[in-house]
Amino acid sequence: MDKLRACLRSTHPGIRKRFILTANPGGVGHNWFKARYIDPAPPCTPFYDSVLLTWRVFIPSLLEDNPKLIVNDPHYWKRVIAAANGRTDLIKAWRYGQWHIVAGGMFDDVWRPDRHVLPPFPIPSRWRCDRAFDWGSSKPFSVGWWAESDGTRAPNGKTYPRGTLFRFAEWYGWNGHPNEGIKMLAVDIAKNIRDKESRLRGTGLVSKSIDPGPADSAIFDVDNGMSIAADMAKHGVRWIPADKSPGSRKTGAEKLRARLTASQQFPMEEPGIFIFADCRQWIRCVPVLPRDPRDTDDVDSSAEDHNYDETRYRLLHKFSIPIF
Repeated sequence: MDKLRACLRSTHPGIRKRFILTANPGGVGHNWFKARYIDPAPPCTPFYDSVLLTWRVFIPSLLEDNPKLIVNDPHYWKRVIAAANGRTDLIKAWRYGQWHIVAGGMFDDVWRPDRHVLPPFPIPSRWRCDRAFDWGSSKPFSVGWWAESDGTRAPNGKTYPRGTLFRFAEWYGWNGHPNEGIKMLAVDIAKNIRDKESRLRGTGLVSKSIDPGPADSAIFDVDNGMSIAADMAKHGVRWIPADKSPGSRKTGAEKLRARLTASQQFPMEEPGIFIFADCRQWIRCVPVLPRDPRDTDDVDSSAEDHNYDETRYRLLHKFSIPIF
């Protein structure tokens, strides 16, 4: 697309150069398109991209903006509804341009930001606190800090079922462009994790040490006698190998769907999952992940799924003594 834009040129001063794109929500490219064109500014508000040296503006277009179509083809929208085959999420995406969902995505039918996103509160000292990790270098890495309810009342006055998970902090290793990593060394990631956990305790969000949690099993691979996990352990950050056995991707997706479903209603009957509002990268990426077109029971791994992978590691893990 940028190469196409580079071809915009004219030797005639009277010819105006414009690059116009149209799109609907959804697909593997949903996240990067949304981050590039939708998120930077409110609708109809021009904004400047200092990297590509160009102005952009997002102009939403709804059915009401095309009155001639409504008059000349009054049954048009009825055909669109029929094409959605009963999918209310798909209808909302097409009808109202709702870019915070992906019609036909893995979680959009169970994701409720008004229910699942919570204002931060101090984690009770009796709750378990741990972290999970998905490794990445040229692609983003994801560190998520999780608290697990023991069934006692939370500081927000609610009592959540034992085992309910709360993502209370995160660190997403991206360069600001969707699905692009920062190529940080493992030892530097470990140092920053250690420093962030010290700050978390300093702010009062947590009052206890953070337990080692599951990490991408690739970091335990040994090369020339060393591994990423061992390098990080030297700086006080230890991990437990995550479950990446055959079928674990589908199982993880189903567990996350079940947890999101449990959190939709209150009081809850089963353990759910909640995301603190500060975890913006999780909220940006996970709810809009598309399904794998070749296997609709799995998330499309070519999408920006790194904080999702780290989440499913945590959902599938049964805690034991850490290896490193």
